[in-house]
Amino acid sequence: MASKERIQRLKEETRINILDAALQIVKHEGWQALSMRKIADVIEYTAPIIYEYFANKDAILIELTRKGYVILGKDMTAARNSYERPEQQLEAMWLAYWNFAFANKELYQVMFGVQMNCCCDMIKALPEAQVPTTLVSEAIKQLMDIEDINDEMICTKYYTFWSVVHGLVSINLLSRGFSDDVNRQVLKDTISGIIRSMKD
Repeated sequence: MASKERIQRLKEETRINILDAALQIVKHEGWQALSMRKIADVIEYTAPIIYEYFANKDAILIELTRKGYVILGKDMTAARNSYERPEQQLEAMWLAYWNFAFANKELYQVMFGVQMNCCCDMIKALPEAQVPTTLVSEAIKQLMDIEDINDEMICTKYYTFWSVVHGLVSINLLSRGFSDDVNRQVLKDTISGIIRSMKD
């Protein structure tokens, strides 16, 4: 039994090492440089061993995307749990989203297809990818006193928030934004404006 557990642990460690190596390559050389062979070189394995864990590069991208959503979900949950009022929760969650994007730039790029191709259909199927939407939608539902979380108004307000925040993040990831202070002010002003429109 101990032997089986050890083998399973080693397999999981190798899997984590492959994902860490992929992220390391991307941080130093960009997404266009990522290949199964490069990953194998970094962890000093042969390429066929990498294929035992991941069928192809897309499978690695999906797993990195899942990892990104897990982190983002935890960050946004912690932000929400710091406040009781939904308007405060919304601001805190979107600021957490913003902070995540710049603390985990490469993960954000793969999650949302910024400067690279997106495996969008597969990403939509990830349960982890639904967490940020659900967290924000629940706060919108509470703030607007709407009973059905699938109400079209909740979807519209969520999309309004996300369009602005993601747009601002993307502009800055492409190095076309202003200073961090200006960006944060634009972000806060926009979030406050959307929240006000929901209370009217």
